[in-house]
Amino acid sequence: MDSFKIGRLVLGMVSTNCYFIYRENKREAIVFDPGDQGDKIYSILKGNNITIKAIALTHGHFDHIMGVKELKTLANCKVYAFEEEKDLLENAHLNCSDQVGRSYTLSADIYLKNLEVFNLCGFQVQAIHTPGHTRGSMCYYFKEEGLLISGDTLFQASVGRTDLPTGSQKALLHSVRDKLFALDENVKVYPGHGDETTIGYEKKYNPYCS
Repeated sequence: MDSFKIGRLVLGMVSTNCYFIYRENKREAIVFDPGDQGDKIYSILKGNNITIKAIALTHGHFDHIMGVKELKTLANCKVYAFEEEKDLLENAHLNCSDQVGRSYTLSADIYLKNLEVFNLCGFQVQAIHTPGHTRGSMCYYFKEEGLLISGDTLFQASVGRTDLPTGSQKALLHSVRDKLFALDENVKVYPGHGDETTIGYEKKYNPYCS
Protein backbone atom coordinates (compact mmCIF):
# COMPACT_ATOMS: atom_id res chain seq x y z
CA MET A 1 0.00 0.00 0.00
CA ASP A 2 1.29 3.45 -0.87
CA SER A 3 2.49 5.51 2.08
CA PHE A 4 0.30 8.23 3.49
CA LYS A 5 0.79 11.76 4.68
CA ILE A 6 -1.09 13.69 7.33
CA GLY A 7 -0.89 17.46 7.61
CA ARG A 8 -2.27 20.04 10.02
CA LEU A 9 -3.47 23.62 9.74
CA VAL A 10 -4.30 25.56 12.91
CA LEU A 11 -7.28 27.80 12.24
CA GLY A 12 -9.86 30.09 13.80
CA MET A 13 -10.33 31.99 17.02
CA VAL A 14 -9.52 29.08 19.35
CA SER A 15 -6.68 27.47 17.37
CA THR A 16 -8.49 24.41 16.05
CA ASN A 17 -6.53 21.65 14.35
CA CYS A 18 -7.68 20.99 10.80
CA TYR A 19 -6.09 17.80 9.50
CA PHE A 20 -5.80 16.46 5.98
CA ILE A 21 -4.72 12.96 5.07
CA TYR A 22 -3.85 11.51 1.67
CA ARG A 23 -1.88 8.78 -0.05
CA GLU A 24 1.19 10.00 -1.89
CA ASN A 25 0.36 8.24 -5.14
CA LYS A 26 -3.23 9.54 -5.29
CA ARG A 27 -2.89 12.96 -3.67
CA GLU A 28 -6.62 12.91 -2.90
CA ALA A 29 -7.35 14.16 0.59
CA ILE A 30 -9.90 13.92 3.36
CA VAL A 31 -10.06 17.19 5.30
CA PHE A 32 -11.11 16.96 8.95
CA ASP A 33 -12.77 19.82 10.83
CA PRO A 34 -12.17 22.87 8.64
CA GLY A 35 -12.84 25.32 11.45
CA ASP A 36 -12.39 28.52 9.43
CA GLN A 37 -10.89 29.97 6.26
CA GLY A 38 -12.12 27.40 3.78
CA ASP A 39 -10.47 29.37 0.98
CA LYS A 40 -7.09 29.17 2.70
CA ILE A 41 -7.37 25.41 3.16
CA TYR A 42 -8.33 24.97 -0.48
CA SER A 43 -5.50 27.19 -1.76
CA ILE A 44 -2.82 25.49 0.33
CA LEU A 45 -3.80 21.98 -0.73
CA LYS A 46 -4.33 22.94 -4.35
CA GLY A 47 -0.92 24.62 -4.34
CA ASN A 48 0.56 21.28 -3.30
CA ASN A 49 -1.32 19.40 -6.03
CA ILE A 50 -3.70 17.80 -3.53
CA THR A 51 -7.34 17.35 -4.49
CA ILE A 52 -9.92 17.53 -1.69
CA LYS A 53 -12.38 14.66 -2.02
CA ALA A 54 -14.24 14.81 1.30
CA ILE A 55 -14.79 16.86 4.44
CA ALA A 56 -15.23 14.87 7.65
CA LEU A 57 -16.45 16.39 10.91
CA THR A 58 -15.73 15.04 14.37
CA HIS A 59 -18.53 17.19 15.82
CA GLY A 60 -20.48 20.34 15.10
CA HIS A 61 -19.11 23.08 17.35
CA PHE A 62 -18.52 26.40 15.59
CA ASP A 63 -14.74 26.21 15.82
CA HIS A 64 -14.72 22.98 13.82
CA ILE A 65 -17.19 23.87 11.05
CA MET A 66 -16.90 27.53 10.02
CA GLY A 67 -14.80 26.77 6.95
CA VAL A 68 -17.02 23.93 5.72
CA LYS A 69 -19.42 25.63 3.31
CA GLU A 70 -16.73 27.66 1.55
CA LEU A 71 -14.41 24.66 1.27
CA LYS A 72 -17.22 22.40 0.06
CA THR A 73 -18.13 24.86 -2.70
CA LEU A 74 -14.53 25.28 -3.85
CA ALA A 75 -13.72 21.56 -3.73
CA ASN A 76 -17.15 20.29 -4.86
CA CYS A 77 -17.05 17.48 -2.32
CA LYS A 78 -19.30 15.82 0.26
CA VAL A 79 -19.46 16.44 4.01
CA TYR A 80 -19.51 13.53 6.50
CA ALA A 81 -20.73 13.63 10.12
CA PHE A 82 -22.25 11.33 12.71
CA GLU A 83 -26.01 10.84 12.47
CA GLU A 84 -26.71 12.11 15.99
CA GLU A 85 -24.95 15.43 15.31
CA LYS A 86 -27.51 16.60 12.75
CA ASP A 87 -29.48 18.76 15.20
CA LEU A 88 -26.36 20.49 16.51
CA LEU A 89 -25.02 21.23 13.03
CA GLU A 90 -28.30 22.81 12.03
CA ASN A 91 -28.77 24.95 15.16
CA ALA A 92 -26.61 28.04 15.81
CA HIS A 93 -27.42 28.00 19.52
CA LEU A 94 -26.48 24.35 20.00
CA ASN A 95 -23.24 24.65 18.01
CA CYS A 96 -22.43 27.88 19.92
CA SER A 97 -21.77 29.96 16.81
CA ASP A 98 -24.36 32.49 17.94
CA GLN A 99 -22.30 33.06 21.08
CA VAL A 100 -19.34 34.33 19.04
CA GLY A 101 -21.39 36.57 16.79
CA ARG A 102 -21.16 34.43 13.66
CA SER A 103 -24.32 32.32 13.54
CA TYR A 104 -23.47 29.38 11.31
CA THR A 105 -25.33 26.23 10.37
CA LEU A 106 -24.94 23.45 7.84
CA SER A 107 -26.15 20.00 6.88
CA ALA A 108 -23.90 17.05 6.14
CA ASP A 109 -24.34 15.07 2.94
CA ILE A 110 -23.60 11.71 4.53
CA TYR A 111 -24.50 10.83 8.12
CA LEU A 112 -22.54 7.90 9.51
CA LYS A 113 -23.55 5.23 12.00
CA ASN A 114 -21.53 3.90 14.93
CA LEU A 115 -18.77 1.48 13.86
CA GLU A 116 -19.61 2.03 10.19
CA VAL A 117 -16.62 1.32 7.95
CA PHE A 118 -16.28 3.28 4.75
CA ASN A 119 -13.66 3.83 2.07
CA LEU A 120 -12.33 7.25 1.04
CA CYS A 121 -9.22 8.31 -0.87
CA GLY A 122 -7.67 4.85 -0.64
CA PHE A 123 -8.27 4.55 3.12
CA GLN A 124 -10.57 2.26 5.09
CA VAL A 125 -12.02 4.35 7.89
CA GLN A 126 -14.17 3.39 10.87
CA ALA A 127 -16.57 5.80 12.55
CA ILE A 128 -16.50 5.44 16.34
CA HIS A 129 -19.31 7.24 18.16
CA THR A 130 -17.78 8.93 21.21
CA PRO A 131 -20.53 10.98 22.87
CA GLY A 132 -19.70 13.32 25.71
CA HIS A 133 -18.22 16.50 24.29
CA THR A 134 -21.39 16.59 22.22
CA ARG A 135 -24.05 13.92 21.81
CA GLY A 136 -22.92 13.18 18.25
CA SER A 137 -19.15 13.44 18.66
CA MET A 138 -17.27 10.91 16.57
CA CYS A 139 -13.68 9.75 16.11
CA TYR A 140 -12.27 8.47 12.82
CA TYR A 141 -10.13 5.36 13.17
CA PHE A 142 -7.63 4.35 10.49
CA LYS A 143 -6.73 0.86 11.68
CA GLU A 144 -4.22 0.03 8.96
CA GLU A 145 -2.39 3.32 9.44
CA GLY A 146 -2.62 3.21 13.23
CA LEU A 147 -4.12 6.64 13.71
CA LEU A 148 -7.19 8.24 15.24
CA ILE A 149 -8.71 11.66 14.54
CA SER A 150 -10.19 12.30 17.97
CA GLY A 151 -11.76 15.74 17.68
CA ASP A 152 -12.46 17.19 21.13
CA THR A 153 -13.05 13.85 22.81
CA LEU A 154 -9.44 13.09 23.77
CA PHE A 155 -6.52 15.50 24.05
CA GLN A 156 -2.92 15.09 25.15
CA ALA A 157 -3.29 14.54 28.93
CA SER A 158 -6.81 15.96 28.87
CA VAL A 159 -10.35 15.51 27.53
CA GLY A 160 -12.96 17.75 25.99
CA ARG A 161 -15.23 20.05 27.96
CA THR A 162 -18.74 18.85 28.67
CA ASP A 163 -20.54 22.01 29.79
CA LEU A 164 -21.86 23.01 26.34
CA PRO A 165 -25.19 21.90 24.81
CA THR A 166 -25.61 18.09 24.58
CA GLY A 167 -22.39 17.50 26.57
CA SER A 168 -22.08 14.85 29.29
CA GLN A 169 -19.05 14.14 31.46
CA LYS A 170 -20.26 10.64 32.26
CA ALA A 171 -20.69 9.84 28.58
CA LEU A 172 -17.31 11.34 27.69
CA LEU A 173 -15.38 9.30 30.23
CA HIS A 174 -17.19 6.17 29.09
CA SER A 175 -16.27 6.96 25.48
CA VAL A 176 -12.61 7.38 26.32
CA ARG A 177 -12.16 4.53 28.78
CA ASP A 178 -14.32 1.90 27.10
CA LYS A 179 -14.00 2.77 23.42
CA LEU A 180 -10.77 4.63 22.72
CA PHE A 181 -8.63 2.92 25.34
CA ALA A 182 -9.65 -0.42 23.79
CA LEU A 183 -7.57 0.48 20.73
CA ASP A 184 -3.94 -0.57 20.33
CA GLU A 185 -1.63 1.46 22.56
CA ASN A 186 0.54 2.42 19.58
CA VAL A 187 -2.31 4.23 17.82
CA LYS A 188 -1.40 7.88 17.25
CA VAL A 189 -4.09 10.32 18.33
CA TYR A 190 -4.63 13.58 16.47
CA PRO A 191 -6.85 15.83 18.62
CA GLY A 192 -8.91 18.89 17.78
CA HIS A 193 -6.62 21.18 19.78
CA GLY A 194 -3.01 20.87 20.90
CA ASP A 195 -0.39 18.28 20.07
CA GLU A 196 -0.69 14.66 19.02
CA THR A 197 -0.37 11.81 21.49
CA THR A 198 -0.88 8.03 21.63
CA ILE A 199 -3.46 5.77 23.19
CA GLY A 200 -0.76 4.19 25.35
CA TYR A 201 0.43 7.54 26.68
CA GLU A 202 -3.10 8.60 27.57
CA LYS A 203 -3.90 5.32 29.31
CA LYS A 204 -0.86 5.87 31.49
CA TYR A 205 -0.83 9.61 32.09
CA ASN A 206 -4.24 11.14 31.38
CA PRO A 207 -5.46 12.35 34.80
CA TYR A 208 -9.12 12.39 33.72
CA CYS A 209 -9.27 8.77 32.69
CA SER A 210 -7.19 6.84 35.22
